[in-house]
Formats: sequence, C-alpha cells, structure tokens
Amino acid sequence: MLSSGLTLIFSMMGVLNFAHASFYMVGAYIAYTLTGVLGFWLALLVAPLAVGALGALFETTALRRVHKFGHVPELLITFGLSYVVLELVQLIWGRTPVPFSPPELLQGPAFTIVQSPSSGFSMVWGAASEALCQGAQCSRFPMTRAFMMVVALAMLVSLWLLLTRTRIGLVIQAALTHPEAVESLGHNVPRVFMLVFGSGCALAGLAGVIGGITFVTEPAMAAVVGSIIFVVVVVGGMGSLAGAFVASLLIGLLQTLPLTVDASIADAINRLAGAGTVGDGTPGWPLLRITLAQAAPILPYLLLVLMLIFRPKGLLGTRES
Repeated sequence: MLSSGLTLIFSMMGVLNFAHASFYMVGAYIAYTLTGVLGFWLALLVAPLAVGALGALFETTALRRVHKFGHVPELLITFGLSYVVLELVQLIWGRTPVPFSPPELLQGPAFTIVQSPSSGFSMVWGAASEALCQGAQCSRFPMTRAFMMVVALAMLVSLWLLLTRTRIGLVIQAALTHPEAVESLGHNVPRVFMLVFGSGCALAGLAGVIGGITFVTEPAMAAVVGSIIFVVVVVGGMGSLAGAFVASLLIGLLQTLPLTVDASIADAINRLAGAGTVGDGTPGWPLLRITLAQAAPILPYLLLVLMLIFRPKGLLGTRES
C-alpha cells in the first residue's frame, strides 16, 4: 500500500519522496484522533483526505519551489520534512504509543488453518472452536491483515485503471513527459502535479490508518517501514506499479520464510563434509555461524544491493536511472 503511493509520485513526477513514511505515520495519528469523534469507518475516509490535503499544501508551498533545481534539492527538502513531521507528532501526541485498536468488525481471526494428525489440513472461517483445536495445531490469520490485503489489492487495481484507462490518467502521464504540450491544450500542469503528490500522500495516509490498527501507532512507525518501502520500489522498478506489487510479495517472503530455517553455512558444511569440519577456530567462524533466521532482516537490503549492481532498472521497471 505504501509503495503504490511512493511509486505513483515517482513515476508521475520524478520525485523521490523521502517523507512518504511520515505521511503514513500522520495518517495513523489523525485517524486515531478522529476515531474518538467520528468512529473508525468515517476516520478511515477522512484521515487519508486530510493527509492528501497536507501533501498538496507541501507540494504547492515548498516542493514546487525547488523542483526546477533538480532531484537533490527535492530529496533534501523531503528529508527535512520527515524530521519536522516526527518532532510535531511527538509534540502533539507524545513519544509513547497510543491505544489505537481496530473496530469490533476487524477483531479476531479471519480464518483458522487446522493441522490435525488424523484429518490433515483444513480451513475454518473465523476462529476455530477449542474442541477442534484440541489435539491439532491451529494457526489464526488476523482479520486486520486480511482487511489490509483486500484494501491494498483494491487500491492497486483502482490506481492502474485510473492511470491507464481514463482521460485523467493520460493527462497525468503526458504532463510528465510533455508538459508544454499538455499546457497548450488548456490543462494546468502545476495543478496536475499537486493532485498527483496529494493523491500519493493520501494513499500513504490510508495505509497509515490500517497500519495503525494492525501494528503499533507510535512515533517510530515511520522509521520501521520507511527503509523497506524504498527497497520495494527499487527492486520492483522505479515507477512501476506492477513491479511494486511483485516486489512487495517477494520482500514479504524474503522477510518471513528464512525465519523458519535455523541453520547456518557452518551447519551445511559440517553436514556435507562431515561433523567437525568447521568450528570455533575456523577463519571466518563469526560469519559462518550466523543462521538464516538471524540474517533474515538484512536479506531485503542485500537483494537491493544486488539489484542495483546487476539490474538497476528493477524487475519490471523501464528507467535506467
């Protein structure tokens, strides 16, 4: 969800928004405040609009003024904005997490996978009964994560249809490559860029509302996801929505599947060449003894480095730089 907004801004405007995760955090905090007044479902609609308005205001008053100087000033001003937003959030809502709970409809599991020695695998919608889980292994999938997946897919499809199947999408894409021609046809190009930037921030705000009830709403939430969304965007291909979708699945698998493997390179060598082949005195032992589960957090960033070396345009990207 976050990557689609960042990809939208980069693909349409060529701006790498370093403060994108900050808009995600602001969306969560605004929704938390509005939930106490309007309820969660109205806050789910209003908070992204408010974040989109803030993004449009920032584009109009600050980003537009440095756009003509190139990408480095754009990157620096969004970098500075991320710190300003962080300090403001801490001043308004404090430095500790806030109790932003999901509504009753999104509480509990969406489905339960039951692994029974006698009947094998089965799936039960909602929570499986205690009687069914006795003597079996039950894995519950939270409703909030299922809701997140549905919204993310709907967001991606809607965005793709908007950009490729509507007149508005054609105007937006043409405004990036041929701004003079678009302006001569009567379209306000600066306003188009403002709407694109605001829409990308609104998508980040929507992700923040759902992320706020799924994870912990705290000032550090932007830093937690900020680095990984850049990995997703670069691996998928700068400016490619389909690439962002594929890369988000790939990075998700890369972060979770290795956690189940508690084995190291040393274990593999000892198993193939015989026990005791490598041990404490072997050169490079501190590196050889690291298990795959321990290395899981750095694997996405290792993939990022490899992608930049061997395929800089990403999996489905078209830009070389």
